Amino acid sequence: MSSRGLWADVRLRAAWARQDWAAILREYRRAADLSQRDLEPLVGMPQPHISAIESGRRQVTSAEVMARITEGLSVPPELSAVAHRPDLDKWGPPTELRERIAHGHSTGRTDLRTADWIGEVLAQHRRAEDEIGGRDLWTVVRSQLDAVTLLIPGTTGPASDRLMLLAAEHAHWLSWVSAQQGRIGAALAWIDVAHGWAVDGGHADMASWVHRIRSYYSMRHGDPVRALRTAEAARLAMGLSPAAASVAAHQAAVAAAALGERERARRLADEALELALRVPEETDRPGWLYWLNPARAMLQAADSAYVCRDWQAAADGIRAALPGLVGYPRDHAYYLARMEDATRRV
Repeated sequence: MSSRGLWADVRLRAAWARQDWAAILREYRRAADLSQRDLEPLVGMPQPHISAIESGRRQVTSAEVMARITEGLSVPPELSAVAHRPDLDKWGPPTELRERIAHGHSTGRTDLRTADWIGEVLAQHRRAEDEIGGRDLWTVVRSQLDAVTLLIPGTTGPASDRLMLLAAEHAHWLSWVSAQQGRIGAALAWIDVAHGWAVDGGHADMASWVHRIRSYYSMRHGDPVRALRTAEAARLAMGLSPAAASVAAHQAAVAAAALGERERARRLADEALELALRVPEETDRPGWLYWLNPARAMLQAADSAYVCRDWQAAADGIRAALPGLVGYPRDHAYYLARMEDATRRV
């Protein structure tokens, strides 16, 4: 695997974001399947020095050593900027990002290969978030977003639209992680940025999805009226793919049930399930809905039954679909708790 490919590894990127030099060396060796001896010619240090850094007996404080490791391990540009941008730790979106798109000037030929690479890496961050959380990857994704927005002013037409979608996906991820950290103000600010970029780029699915996320935030904060209103806006948007329409319908069902509109909630839940089952293959869904496979669709239907207090249907549905939920420990725990509670209430 090339050095560039190695840096798609989320554990390695998280170690870089923390500037944990011991972990950087260890995770690079793990990803590349190298010994400490193999690392010697890359970083210009003998094996005993590498061992001392990895074990914590020696700290990396020299700028020269940091530069040697950075160059030797071929750290990609969107990551090498992280070490020099402490402001990336700030949670909310800076005005500069919006201005860069609205008022920027072309700085040269747009590198869409870089954009494609960053998009692939973001997809891996989405999948890793459930396992390791998003906090360690925060500065990495912020730096990636900078790399994307620097490309946008120099583009027009479909290439610009494509970059707008990638920027919106990053802003959505940042919103989600902000919310998980209890920073709801930053979460709402990032989701607004994501929606603006999605609309400007003509991406109906992403614009609908961020409305759905806003609805979810409203539900979490005890406002089902606003949640239903926003979910319906997501569901009724024009030109949606079946997958995007499905998740919006499910969110509307949850909000309707919270307001006591159970028949409406059941109809919406049936709609969500039918739409999701139209696109069982991951390649037929937007990248951020990679998880909406048939098992997930059935779990969402069972979750709708739960909020409608159809306890038997909820328990049976979750029990049947739960074995298909592999690799998502937090979601597995959530649905297991739902099933156990529904079972007690039957």
